[in-house]
Amino acid sequence: MHQGVFDQLKEEGLITEAQSLKVVAYHQQAPISVHWELTTLLSLGILILTSGLGVLVYKNIDSIGHLTIIGFTAAACVACFVWCLKHAQGFTKSKVLSHMVMYDYVLLLGCLLLLTLTSYLQFQYNFFGANWGLATFIPMVILFITAYYFDHLGVLSLAITNLATWAGIAVAPLNIFNGLGENNSTIIFTGLALGALLMAASLTSVHKKLKDHFAFTYKNFGLNILFISILAGMFHFDSVYALWLIFLLPMSIYVVQQATKESSFYFILIAVLYAFTGISYVVIKLCMLIGDIGAFYLCFIYFIGSCIGLIYLLIHFNKMLKR
Repeated sequence: MHQGVFDQLKEEGLITEAQSLKVVAYHQQAPISVHWELTTLLSLGILILTSGLGVLVYKNIDSIGHLTIIGFTAAACVACFVWCLKHAQGFTKSKVLSHMVMYDYVLLLGCLLLLTLTSYLQFQYNFFGANWGLATFIPMVILFITAYYFDHLGVLSLAITNLATWAGIAVAPLNIFNGLGENNSTIIFTGLALGALLMAASLTSVHKKLKDHFAFTYKNFGLNILFISILAGMFHFDSVYALWLIFLLPMSIYVVQQATKESSFYFILIAVLYAFTGISYVVIKLCMLIGDIGAFYLCFIYFIGSCIGLIYLLIHFNKMLKR
């Protein structure tokens, strides 16, 4: 509140002294939102709780026993889901506003315990046998159903991560570039298919009005997986790296155009950065083909100039979106 504004209004006779005092008193006594503080504390609480349980089990596995751990994890998981079902508002195609602070976090805890339980059963008792895909497929299906029924973006992210794991994609994006041996090409094309599938899910969410607020999460995962897979293809299929650039640049331009229409600086940023990475790789390869000192200096000048140009381009987009 700007006191000077009210003083000016009072001097001009637009408000009375009593009205000015009431406004000042209201702002002084108005409640302060602690939403983000509580959200942060609850998220940290779940992280610390699950981490603490993991450390406790790891250090006392011999004295506690596997069946005790499985029983406790299963009971806690069921308790979380039962509590959430009692307080759920039911499935709707539109966004559901949470009416309880603890609701979202109890559900998230239950889903994390579910993943812990299935992983523990598989690693310790080989519960799913040689079919390791079931160990990720079954939790993935449960997580997708949970995300849509309870309308939870965090659970949706867990479900998409499980989908990527089930499809053979490492959880850490950088692992797609190394340590995959002969399966490189398979995982690259799997990543392309998965990214396209997630983009299709994003478009479907909007057009069918089925949890259309999930579209951003699908699009975020889909675009990043697509761009990373294209760059991985460029690095892996070294003899035809220029062909991958033909896919990368039009895709980046399209994403920038759509992001401009949607006023989303985030998607502009990732499209520009991925395109810059691909172009820079091609420039480095060309300089390596030339192989003399002049090419080295040319490459050095390119990075200086391109970084400056990249900064100005992002500033331009930011100002354009603000206008």
